Amino acid sequence: MITGALRQTGRLFALAAEVVRAVFRRPFQFREFVEQFWFVASVTILPAALVSIPFGAVIALQVGSLTEQLGAQSFTGGASVLAVVQQASPLIVALLIAGAGGSAICADLGSRKIREELDAMEVMGVSPVQRLVVPRVLAAMGVAVLLNGLVSVVGILGGYFFNVIMQGGTPGAYLSSFSALAQLPDLYISELKALVFGFIAGIVAAYRGLNPRGGPKGVGDAVNQSVVITFLLLFFVNMVMTAVYLQIVPPKGG
Repeated sequence: MITGALRQTGRLFALAAEVVRAVFRRPFQFREFVEQFWFVASVTILPAALVSIPFGAVIALQVGSLTEQLGAQSFTGGASVLAVVQQASPLIVALLIAGAGGSAICADLGSRKIREELDAMEVMGVSPVQRLVVPRVLAAMGVAVLLNGLVSVVGILGGYFFNVIMQGGTPGAYLSSFSALAQLPDLYISELKALVFGFIAGIVAAYRGLNPRGGPKGVGDAVNQSVVITFLLLFFVNMVMTAVYLQIVPPKGG
């Protein structure tokens, strides 16, 4: 079991390296990239906006309640906004990219594999990685970065509404605490997380789609496995990136 897991991990990293190399090869499949970008965006924009509202509200309510107990209500806005921008927004985007876009990518590549379309492409001298995988991975990364901005804005607005309206906070204190605690690198790390998460979701979905087992049933199993594996990797990578960021970038005013 351990040997099999290590072998699968090595193949996954090998596919990631091959995708990175194929990005710089020509010709670039621009039309395929645009089509996949539009597809991934169309299936994730509305769910991301709808999920970010309760996420921002829950964070604002929880942080507001905690700061009220500590007597630091004036920092509610800054704390809740930082939680949304640094942690909640990239994770929401990653989960939706993996659950909606990644599952579709995995199912598409898996169905092509069992119909032997990928083998036919290789016989004709066409690389399936360059022709199919690279545009899908880049599309997932691009949508993740842009969607992260949308989720951050919607989450902040939701947190603002619930903090000011439901908890009796003041708009001035909410905004002033945000400007006092937040800094531009917080946005940079959020976008970097979204970019890395989109890459991971695309690579895992493509790998499982290229390696289904057992015919059509294997494609369905590969889709489920890709989503689960992506979720596990995302939370681990998020922990590592957050720890590194907190060590490199000092808090504002620190």
